[in-house]
Amino acid sequence: MGNVTSSVAARFAFFPPEPPTYEVFREGGEDGRLCMSGLGVDRNVDVHLVETRAGNRVVATFWRHPTARFTLLYSHGNAADLGQMLDLFLELRAHLRVNIMSYDYSGYGASTGKPSEFNTYYDIEAVYDCLKREYGIKQEDLILYGQSVGSGPTLHLAARLQKLRGVVLHSAILSGIRVLYPVKMTFWFDIFKNIDKIRQVNCHVLVIHGTADDIVDFSHGKRLWELSNEKYEPLWIKGGGHCNLETYPEYIKHLRKFIVSMEKLSLVKQRKQNNPPTSTITEVKHNKCLRFGKR
Repeated sequence: MGNVTSSVAARFAFFPPEPPTYEVFREGGEDGRLCMSGLGVDRNVDVHLVETRAGNRVVATFWRHPTARFTLLYSHGNAADLGQMLDLFLELRAHLRVNIMSYDYSGYGASTGKPSEFNTYYDIEAVYDCLKREYGIKQEDLILYGQSVGSGPTLHLAARLQKLRGVVLHSAILSGIRVLYPVKMTFWFDIFKNIDKIRQVNCHVLVIHGTADDIVDFSHGKRLWELSNEKYEPLWIKGGGHCNLETYPEYIKHLRKFIVSMEKLSLVKQRKQNNPPTSTITEVKHNKCLRFGKR
């Protein structure tokens, strides 16, 4: 019964483009560099095939910026693959001055396997391991970005990483069933239980949502922001829908503001670590005031 119910729920969540909008190939033969159609000869983008716990091989692309302070791990929406996201990643890399690690879920694009809730969890875990292994990316320098269904794997990983720099939730869902029905409780067969996982995230959370979203109601974003432990100023885009928020000028402006804030936060924490306080105050009520970023 559980597998049947989960399969039904998953059909509402996953719509990979058919056929895929790109191909992955090796430049100059079997031992050559992995490349992706549509990217041309961009040497600042690395293409990886990453194996997951489920045995699937997912495509991941690392977009390098020469002066990046942070890396975005981007989980896209339910009806797109990497081939459709290339222009957006170019824009985000240029305007935010960050590295971007993006990936296709199992069953999307040139990734093998079938899409499912748990496969997306295995996918993002494998891609995160690739970031650590290949690029030495630390949690403190990582911002997780989840769009729509991508908020599921994003919050799955964010709830497990206690030293993340930040999380961005873009048109995010409270849970799979809640997209379809305004239920007040979480059912065991629901998928992407973000409403529960957001409470386990300890870093700053930026929520972006359109007020006219007719796919995932604005109330989802508002509730996720309310439940966040470390709230960052949200961006409610007036009149924005589910798939067009990137076209509003305030979108990139607010994201840039968030990145700059995270950079300043990082510098303050570093200074506090390098210059520990000399105060001898021992009362707990005062010590709480000395801890940066803690409640």
